[in-house]
Amino acid sequence: MKTYYYVLASQRFLLEEEPMEEVLRERTRHYHEQEKEIDFWVVKQPAFLESPQMAQVKAKCPQPAVALISTNPQFITWLKLRLEYVLTGEFQAPSESIPDPLASLASVA
Repeated sequence: MKTYYYVLASQRFLLEEEPMEEVLRERTRHYHEQEKEIDFWVVKQPAFLESPQMAQVKAKCPQPAVALISTNPQFITWLKLRLEYVLTGEFQAPSESIPDPLASLASVA
């Protein structure tokens, strides 16, 4: 099992009001330059929020939600300091209640 860290907010806030695309593009460029494997993902309507241990977190976050998930806790801490109005946390996966840490409930259009 692996520990995943996340920043969680409403899709409107994280994808429309904040310049996240620019931040993630710069981070991706930096990783490629350093020949480092990508360790972060954007997940719309993350399925991990449906697990029983995440009920309180889900209740606090406006829906539809989006999560930036990473295996790098420093990146999530940096995002929290930069973004302010987000929830952060961590979970272990794969597990019985969270079989796929990057699963989404969003329908693909």
